[in-house]
Order: sequence, then structure tokens, then C-alpha cells
Amino acid sequence: MAVHPLAGASVPESMRINVPRLISDYYTLAPDPSQADQLVAFGTSGHRGCAFKASFNEPHILAITQAVCEYRASKGIDGPLFVGMDPHALSEPALRTVLEVLAAAGADCRFQQGFGYTPTPVISHAILTYNRGRASGLADGLVITPSHNPPEDGGIKYNPPHGGPAGTDVTGWIEQRANALLENPGSVPRIPLARALRQGLCREHDFIRPYVLDLENAIDMQAIRSAGISIGVDPLGGAGLPFWEPIAEHYGLDIKVVSTVVDPTFMFMSLDKDGKIRMDCSSAYAMAKLIAMKDSFSIAFANDPDADRHGIVTAGHGLMNPNHYISVAIDYLLAHRPGWPVAAQVGKTLVTSSMVDRVVAAHGRGVREVPVGFKWFVDDLLAGTCCFGGEESAGASFLRRNGEAWTTDKDGILLNLLAAEITAVTGKDPGDIYKKLESRHGSPIYERMQAPAGMAQKKLLSSLSPEQVTSSELAGEPILAKITHAPGNGAAIGGLKVVTKNGWFAARPSGTEDMYKIYVESFLGRDHLERIKTEAQDMVDGVLRDV
Repeated sequence: MAVHPLAGASVPESMRINVPRLISDYYTLAPDPSQADQLVAFGTSGHRGCAFKASFNEPHILAITQAVCEYRASKGIDGPLFVGMDPHALSEPALRTVLEVLAAAGADCRFQQGFGYTPTPVISHAILTYNRGRASGLADGLVITPSHNPPEDGGIKYNPPHGGPAGTDVTGWIEQRANALLENPGSVPRIPLARALRQGLCREHDFIRPYVLDLENAIDMQAIRSAGISIGVDPLGGAGLPFWEPIAEHYGLDIKVVSTVVDPTFMFMSLDKDGKIRMDCSSAYAMAKLIAMKDSFSIAFANDPDADRHGIVTAGHGLMNPNHYISVAIDYLLAHRPGWPVAAQVGKTLVTSSMVDRVVAAHGRGVREVPVGFKWFVDDLLAGTCCFGGEESAGASFLRRNGEAWTTDKDGILLNLLAAEITAVTGKDPGDIYKKLESRHGSPIYERMQAPAGMAQKKLLSSLSPEQVTSSELAGEPILAKITHAPGNGAAIGGLKVVTKNGWFAARPSGTEDMYKIYVESFLGRDHLERIKTEAQDMVDGVLRDV
């Protein structure tokens, strides 16, 4: 993808979204159930859409929330339902709709005091904390967020009592029932919010203090304080903002929040690579402002709007590549968490760098490789059979210092504070630590490409068999594996991964756009990477050519 000429620049006034019109469309536009792009569709991170396009409107939220209520009833889930939201413009009206339906259903729903914002990982933490030691009356949660998507988008996702993203069996049930309800959204019971609040059917809850006080059980906060390092934080106008001052105050940390702006238009951002407003803390273009401040801090970091992703900025290396930081984090944690189960593995998705495999092997542990999606780490994090779960897209979580589960969803705040702990304990720039890892394990080059693909092509790619790839070599090396099911759990990866000794590629269809993605990595340099890219494209095109 070519870099947009305005990438990294301030957002021009012409790109400001019309928030009043967006909210009006949320309430007044009705989706057409005969149009596929206006139906409820749960991807890896719930249902997302835009009120302008009749894909995220009140009928969708009424139907989804009612479907969740019916799912809870069918499974006997009757504990509190924790509800969070981020600062996207559509989140606040969606929250009010959700609360009205939950109140009518008799759910014990709880939301942040003062209609404040609550990050995805904090909802996961609240669920796990409440459910610990319980066999009944279990809690679950809803989070209203489209993650790092542009300002006009909305999103909603469900976290069952295990605290992590719902699996496809759950989301499929909710999606099917919601689309049936979408035919007649007026049939969904609801209680006006003012009455629901007056009667105590929806209750305010403090999500901030319990999470902040518990952080020392996952992060060595005393080491950060003792080192006296200076920390810069840019919440990117997201739900993590109200957490940083309490964290700094309670633990005595030198934290400067470089921007406290909350604006549903996100006009304070720098434009992303494609010239769009996108709060992607793993993008050097979107993170341009914090990167420019890198010399002012020992370590700096940011989160996306629901704070489930991390972006680490170091004085010596600027924004760290997510694969690089995950490798550093794993290397550090395996050497500094004696309370973790000795047999626990490290979880990674199939498109995460193979540097992780080499780092983990050096510590004498195993890797559990799973398909794309954090839901695949949930059971292992809960059981402690995985001590860490991470994705190349800057999402990860890990166990408490005593080896128990912290969250079963991505926690960007946790990974940010880990960067501060690493800096404090080692006295080194995390970017320099990664260079040391390269000197021991090799220097991989990693890239991601994408190409157009129609529905039939995407379907074919997602159901490939290894036999359909006839090549025995990739970029001059023998192919060691042709993977369509993840080695870690046997689940279909929805695509193909081809592996050699010093490189690999993976191809999989996009879940939200008419395209497919190819991930490539080489430990033998740029020329080898380019060969992998060319041959990977040829292999995939050969499979898709006749569709």
C-alpha cells in the first residue's frame, strides 16, 4: 500500500466528522435486513459498523443486547454484567440503548461512574476478579468500542464469564438471534434510562480503583518507582485516560500524560499511512506526535481507544515494531517471573514473528501457536498452561506474578507498564534489548501485504488443503510444513501457512474487507524476503486463479 502524502500530518479540518448527524442517523436510520452489509456480523472483535451506512444503528444494538440477554438466560449466567465503552461518538448512545434493554431483562448491569469510559481489559479484569472462587452467579461483560477504527465507526463485543472474547459458537448464536430480532426491533423490551437509573435497575460502578490497586500483582511497580524513570503516556483520547493519574498517584510514579484531550472526532490525531484517522498505536504515522517527544522520557507509550493494544516508544529507537516488543517482553518475563508454572507455554498467533519461537526455546519452554484471534488464548491463560499470549497486531496479556490469570483479553495498559518495568529493572532501552536478541537469534525482516479478493476467492482461501500447494521449495529452501490447522490446538487457521528453516508466509482472507492478507518473514535478509513475497503471491494466485 502506497503511503498517503498526508500520512503523519495533522488532521485537516475538512476531515472532521459531523457528530450531530452521526448520532441522528444512529437513532433514525433503519437497517434493511435484506442487505448483507446492514446485518449484524460478529468478526474477531464483535460487531462493527457505521451509523451513516446503516450498519451500526439503534436497531442493531437493541437486537444484539436482547440476544445477549437470551444467551445469558439459556446458560444460566445471572451475575452482574459489566458494561464498558470508549470515547467514539457512537459509544455513548449505544451504551444508553444497551442499559435500557438490560434493565428490562432484569440484568444486574453495572457501568463506570458518571458514564465514564472503561477499557476492554478492565472489563475482563473485573469479570475474572468477581468470578474467582465462584461456581454460580457468574459475571460477564459487554464492551462498546470499534477499537482503533476511524471516528465514525461503532462497535460492540461480548465477553462471557471466562473474561475473554466470545468464541465463534457464542458469537454465531448471538449473531443469528440478533438478525432475527432485527426484522422487528420494536419487539425488544426496554425501560427508559431515566427510570432504570431511578429504580436502581442499572448501577454505577468504580472500575478504576480495583484495577489500579491490583496492578502490583502483575507488574513490579516498586521497581519502577525505585528507578525513578520518567514515563510519557498518550492515551490517544481513549478509555485508558482516567487510569494514568490514579496509577501515578498510588504508586508514586513519574508519569506525564502528554495529552488529556477527549474528542469524538479525534481531530488531535496524526493521519495514518493511508491518510485516514485511525487510532492505531502500532503505526508510526498515527503515533507521530508521541514519537517526536521520545527524548523527553525514559520510556513512553500509548493505547488505542479501548486500551487493548500497546504502542511502545523508546528514546533510542522510537516506536518499537510490535513483534520486536513482544519478543523483548517474553524474554524478560521468562527470566523475571519465578512464580509462573514451569511447564507453562508461550502462546502466539500463527502470523507472529518466529523470533518468539527462538526466544522461547532459549528459555527451555514451548510455544503454543494458534489461529489469529485472542479468543484462542483464553482457556490457556485461565488454566495457567500459557503464561503469555500475544499477537503481531500489538495485543497481549500475561499471568500475574503468582501464576494466576490477570486478564483473558488483550491488556495494553499492562504491556505498557511492563515496558516501564523492563526499563527500570534492566536499565536498558527495550529497543537495545531487541538488538541483543537479534545478535543471538538472527535478524528477521517481517512484512504484511494485501490484495483484492472476492467472496468466492476468500472462501476458497479459508478452506485450502496442503495438497493444493504443489511446490516443494520456497525461496530456495525446502518447505518444512504446509499448515492449514494451527499446531497449538488443531483449529483451522482460515488460510495457509508455508514454513521453511529461515522463512515463512501465511495467507488468509480479511474478515471485514474484500481482500486477503499475506504475512512474510525471513531470517536471511531483504533479497530472501522479496523472493518469499513473490513466490507466496504466485502460490496464492495459482490457487485462486480459476475462481
